[in-house]
Amino acid sequence: MTLAQAKPAERPRVVIVGAGFGGLATAKGLAGVPVDVVVIDKTNHNLFQPLLYQVATAALAPSDIAVPVRSIFSDRPEVTVLMDEATGIDTNRRVVRLAEAGEIGFDMLVLATGSVYSWFGHDEWAEHAYVLKTLEDALMLRGSLLAAFEWAESRTDPSEIERLLTFVVVGGGPTGVELAGAIAELAHSSLSRDFRHIRSSSARIVLCEGGPHLLAGFPQHLSDYARKHLEDLHVEVLTNTAVQSVDHDGVVAGGTRINSANVLWCAGTAATPAAVWLQADKSRNGAVKIAPDCTVPGHIDIFAVGDVTDMTGPNGKPLPGVGPVAKQQGAYVAEVIAARVAGRPAPARFVYKDAGSMAMVGRSSAVADLGKVRLTGFVAWVLWSAVHLFFLIGTRNRIAVYLNWAWAWLTYGRGARLITRLDPRTRLELKQQNDAGSRPV
Repeated sequence: MTLAQAKPAERPRVVIVGAGFGGLATAKGLAGVPVDVVVIDKTNHNLFQPLLYQVATAALAPSDIAVPVRSIFSDRPEVTVLMDEATGIDTNRRVVRLAEAGEIGFDMLVLATGSVYSWFGHDEWAEHAYVLKTLEDALMLRGSLLAAFEWAESRTDPSEIERLLTFVVVGGGPTGVELAGAIAELAHSSLSRDFRHIRSSSARIVLCEGGPHLLAGFPQHLSDYARKHLEDLHVEVLTNTAVQSVDHDGVVAGGTRINSANVLWCAGTAATPAAVWLQADKSRNGAVKIAPDCTVPGHIDIFAVGDVTDMTGPNGKPLPGVGPVAKQQGAYVAEVIAARVAGRPAPARFVYKDAGSMAMVGRSSAVADLGKVRLTGFVAWVLWSAVHLFFLIGTRNRIAVYLNWAWAWLTYGRGARLITRLDPRTRLELKQQNDAGSRPV
């Protein structure tokens, strides 16, 4: 018997695909509503993605920013959690197709499937670059970053050492800026006394941005501050520098070859294929165009929230693909569902309340755009830290992250410098280039 056949008749079933910011906000908002809720995600944990780069740069452990989804709803018997991957939707039969469990029926469906990185038509580049979307991505990147220093320690060929200690970050948005700053601090501070044959502080960190400014959505003076601070950390900031190719030797950017063993891709996103499943209107990046009540046009009982959506804000521009948008949309959809079940009029159209944007650009320094108030430096960093601690799920995670940050601030140390994942591509590449340039023990 499939899950579609097993659906109880007496209570509506709300199926939520995706346990990120939007999916969890919807499920939490349905507490006390007489519906059965099924949360489906291809992992068993909720991930606090804004701090994923800190796992990748050895500042935090994976368990510090992730919690099991089941534990969040352990006291809600009406919520069922399934670890599975949605592969399609049959709107006529009102079922979601799953990779493992067959099908599951729904009365109302919420798509919170998020986004993936876009390669701008060059999918072959993915083989040679690292991305940051999952814990597995972060652990793979952490292993590659740390292994680059380990392998450089055993090399004698200067060109090979230079390649290993060159890190190219593609994309000057918040993730790229934060990642570049974190790698610079890892190389110049945390690892500075650990090696005997190389100077980790000689590492070259290059940040490539195709547009004229970093942090394009921020005011100009905050963008300028971020650039200056990164340059003070010895990050090479290359604006108006588009990447023309990515291969196993590095990148070509702005017509110049940069040899690097680690290319980190933080440029552009594309929506997951929900629009294709529904045969719905979509934007250029594949996001589902949704109505003001977050329903998919033509499907009154199917909602979409977060990065998978395309919705225009009050300023006439598409809403940004950030966590607060997904959370607010999820909470709003829960209100709409609750009103329908109770027979009440639906709430007014969704309006995003923008509380501002922030980005950390290094130790004790950040930028914050809060509308009328714009901050830089230590004050912005304190605010950035407080906001991120507040939005973490679970007291244990907040305490763990706070203690790690306090230790790192006092000692310049990073407590998660363990290589637990190593990309097979990196192993193979190193083996092919090996031996001739190795330092004898």
